[in-house]
Amino acid sequence: MNYIPRKISPAIERGARYFPVVVITGPRQSGKSTLCKHLFADYAQYNLEDLGLAENIGHDPKGFLSRCGDKVLIDEIQHVPELFSYIQLAVDENPDRRFILTGSSNFALMEKITQSLAGRAALFTLLPMALNELTQSYIDSPTSQLLYNGFYPSVVTDYRPADMFYPNYYSTYVERDLHSLKSISNLSQFQTFIRLVAARVGTEFNASQISVETGVTAPTIRAWMSILQASYIAFLLPPYYANINKRLTKTPKIYFYDTGLLTYLLGIEEPSQLNTHPLKGGVFENLAIIELYKQRLNEGKLPNICYYRENSGRETDIMQVFGETLNIYEVKASQTWNKSFIRNLIYLKELFGTKIKESAVIYDGETLPPHTINIRQLTKYF
Repeated sequence: MNYIPRKISPAIERGARYFPVVVITGPRQSGKSTLCKHLFADYAQYNLEDLGLAENIGHDPKGFLSRCGDKVLIDEIQHVPELFSYIQLAVDENPDRRFILTGSSNFALMEKITQSLAGRAALFTLLPMALNELTQSYIDSPTSQLLYNGFYPSVVTDYRPADMFYPNYYSTYVERDLHSLKSISNLSQFQTFIRLVAARVGTEFNASQISVETGVTAPTIRAWMSILQASYIAFLLPPYYANINKRLTKTPKIYFYDTGLLTYLLGIEEPSQLNTHPLKGGVFENLAIIELYKQRLNEGKLPNICYYRENSGRETDIMQVFGETLNIYEVKASQTWNKSFIRNLIYLKELFGTKIKESAVIYDGETLPPHTINIRQLTKYF
């Protein structure tokens, strides 16, 4: 693999200076192990995807920690959850010990961290690669190719064809990991569910509607959506709340952590199919939103974006909240500028006044009027 430095590295290194434990979560194959091996090359390394090793450690976690040294990197620690409480004891007894822990299941990790490592661990999330981490040649790919390929390191740096990577990723990791959860008793219904969710990218999450189409209850749909979120497959973007919330929608929107996996779930088999696909705008919008997510997470900060929608239907795609101030963005997949793109931005600037600090249209065109950003330059704009 050709290693590309990740933007999150300085935040992780800073966390390691001030906390005895650093926990890095994120989707499988997002580059957590590779990143840690570069940042912490002098640490003893253990990968608990090795089931034999995981079983041995699980039988005697205390003994393992007494032998493994003072600087330890443990990959996929959710396979041996018993380790968390013993790591707590280890760092309490010896504050100079250092642990780097990675995991792909946010369910298992966060429960154990809050129970055992509260106040002792710095938490980070590594998503697939961001636009500002890629080579210029990759960024300059046609937009349909960029969306179709996605941003997993195996596609970006190992040059694995997207049409081979994503089907295998889905069957190897998604189906295997999620099917092991007790709340998913019928894999066929869950497969229908996840594709229905993909078909609703950029729209409001309605559990009752999906319930009718899958034949499972609305509470089950909500539980399954939580699983997609905890497994870093999809997430719900919250709506903006304010004192005028009586006229605001309260339903979150659906987005995915990677456009390559999203296009696979939509049944898109080659990039050219995106050009005329009815959901191209939603996939393009997904890219803009996840790039802003990555930017914040790579700085070691929580995402601060939501969307704005009134019950009347008036909306703006992205609202970025900084305390009492707001940045607002419209996202358009078009390559041709149209002055109608700024209509909702003008409305919100009149509504919120001086609270709006930045407003812009994120789109796919090369012509850049004032307050317009080409999506490939999105993170360079800030």
